[in-house]
Amino acid sequence: MTNAVLTKTYRPPELSAREIMRYAGYRGDTLPSQALECLTALPGDLIGRVVFALYGVKETAVGLDLGFTATASAQLRKNLAGCEQAVLFCATAGLAFDRLVKKYERVSPAKALWFQSIGATYVEAVCDAFCNDVKKEYGAVRPRFSPGYGDLPLTLQKDIFAALSPEKHIGVTLNGNLFMTPTKSVTAIVGIEKMND
Repeated sequence: MTNAVLTKTYRPPELSAREIMRYAGYRGDTLPSQALECLTALPGDLIGRVVFALYGVKETAVGLDLGFTATASAQLRKNLAGCEQAVLFCATAGLAFDRLVKKYERVSPAKALWFQSIGATYVEAVCDAFCNDVKKEYGAVRPRFSPGYGDLPLTLQKDIFAALSPEKHIGVTLNGNLFMTPTKSVTAIVGIEKMND
């Protein structure tokens, strides 16, 4: 399957109230009624989508050869130390959250903030579900590592999009400033510690 680009879909995952509140900067113990209203307003056909591929990992004199690109990131090198393969992926919650945020930005900024927070929680839950699937299939994995984190440059997004074509497979595009649309989208690399026998 190496380098084969595949896709998966995920039905709405269980969302953590604590995570929603954390993204919103809300310090209460339970979700307020306004946040609960936003949760009930989510479309019933909401679905998370992921495009991914498996690549070899090789250490070089200056960093890492990831198969789809090379990087001098010391932090990614540490994260992937001992891994011979890694899964590259892009996940998205779709355009629903962008539309809801835009709809409520003027009429209810508070609701717009809750939709932002729910969307961030949603796409993280999709990433977690996908990483759990990777762990089941391949064995022990490292924490996912995304462009823009630590010393891994955001410019790596260009290489990820060239390798996975998320625009074609799951409708995620990249603009000139390296921001993704839908905004509730994530790209990451997950190191595989040891392949299952």
